[in-house]
Amino acid sequence: MSSPDRLPIRRALLSVSDKAGLIALGRALVAQGAQLLSTGGSAKALRDAGLDVTDVSDHTGFPEILDGRVKTLVPQIHGGILGRRDLEAHLAQMDEHNIAPIDLVCVNLYPFAATVASGAGAEDCIENIDIGGPALIRAAAKNHAHVVILTEPAQYDSLIDALAEGGSTLAERQLWAGAAYAHTAAYDSMIASWFAGQRGDALPETMTLSGTRRELLRYGENPHQNAAFYVTSEKRHGIATATQVQGKALSYNNLNDTDAAFEAVAEFDKPSVVIVKHANPCGVASAETLETAWKSALKCDPVSAFGGIVALNRPLDEATAEQIATIFTEVIVAPDATEGAKTVLSRKKNLRLLLTGGVPSATSEGLTFKSVAGGFLAQSRDAGQVTEADLRVVTKRAPTDAEMADLLFAFRVAKHVKSNAVIYAKDRATVGIGAGQMSRVDSARIAARKSLDAAEAAGETVALTQGSVAASDAFFPFADGLESVIAAGAVAVIQPGGSIRDQEVIDAADEAGIAMVFTGMRHFRH
Repeated sequence: MSSPDRLPIRRALLSVSDKAGLIALGRALVAQGAQLLSTGGSAKALRDAGLDVTDVSDHTGFPEILDGRVKTLVPQIHGGILGRRDLEAHLAQMDEHNIAPIDLVCVNLYPFAATVASGAGAEDCIENIDIGGPALIRAAAKNHAHVVILTEPAQYDSLIDALAEGGSTLAERQLWAGAAYAHTAAYDSMIASWFAGQRGDALPETMTLSGTRRELLRYGENPHQNAAFYVTSEKRHGIATATQVQGKALSYNNLNDTDAAFEAVAEFDKPSVVIVKHANPCGVASAETLETAWKSALKCDPVSAFGGIVALNRPLDEATAEQIATIFTEVIVAPDATEGAKTVLSRKKNLRLLLTGGVPSATSEGLTFKSVAGGFLAQSRDAGQVTEADLRVVTKRAPTDAEMADLLFAFRVAKHVKSNAVIYAKDRATVGIGAGQMSRVDSARIAARKSLDAAEAAGETVALTQGSVAASDAFFPFADGLESVIAAGAVAVIQPGGSIRDQEVIDAADEAGIAMVFTGMRHFRH
């Protein structure tokens, strides 16, 4: 027997695309004496399990029409859901029109997202836009004081437990109603985004965003901030697709830094390693093997690498894992790992190992977002990559082939370093990184200073920047920034160009006898 604050189920409408858990729910409802109404495949699945089911068309006295487009959009269904049981006028009208109350609606929607992801044509995608389902969900959620609404198989067990206690409570129904509106909002958001894509409108007049909470985090950037991790429908290899093989729970900062590291390492074709600390790379290298790349990346700034995030663009092998395990590392992220590598890292119980299943394309389109007071900014992902053919040599001396390779490498690194950014590189490895300074001169000097510190740590007396190339994420507004780079020992420079004082900067480069190329592309990162 139900208690006064619990709602028993006498009649339930079950119509789902995802059949997971359907039979168990149907049996629990029948055991409590509920009548089952259903349609199509759901009705067949319930009958095949030996349950008595009434077809919706038999309940309403109206057949499905228009190839199933209309089957529940009738008064006998929506009146049964929306009628208030606490209003005599509603009950009288329901009785007058032979509308039986429906106490539970269990619906999940046509698989629109899966249809789009399959590469189906526009006609098939449109046919998988559910109309009756959202109407049922919204109606039941609105009348949650008297009706239960379920939209996910994960909710079924909670209702089954409630049935054993005599029915659901109002608090439970409020929770499910809120989830229902979030469900239809996300569904409509996907459809709106698809239509915008069909028009080629990446930045539509009304932007809708939706995400599913993956987990609540212990806190945000700081302990007094609340935080959670949400995943979207974007199919991009990274932290949203990663499986955590080992280690303690990831923090907000871990997730942010890991994303930055993995996006950076995706820039490179050869086996590469990126070490990130506080969202900035502190060491980047490409080589013939991951182990060699790791050693070169670490050499750039071994002090900052302590407690950092390590990203690789190849499956982690045992030899590289042994090397990384020699220092304290918060997270390692890679597309995959060998069993030997997993065994090596298993000795580091707190180290998180994330395997993403692949590497994202550095040149793929998409949007990124940043919140501002009262709104958000949206922009296309910085997918620009310059090649040698894009470069314009502006000095008397042209870069050598080796310098050119390092220049292109360094400019790709600059794309992932906070502005103002100056990067020194040699042999496809960073040897100095200056990030996030208000002055480009300061970035150049800080990078050179850190290079000297790294050289001293390695027992060398000459800064690693001697004989290197340098990359700047934006143009040098004055010659002083370039002069700082030259003083650090750089012999070739890559920068976007575009300053009104470009000629002054070019003259300084020619006077020093270094090579300089313009990209025509800027990579600010704020």
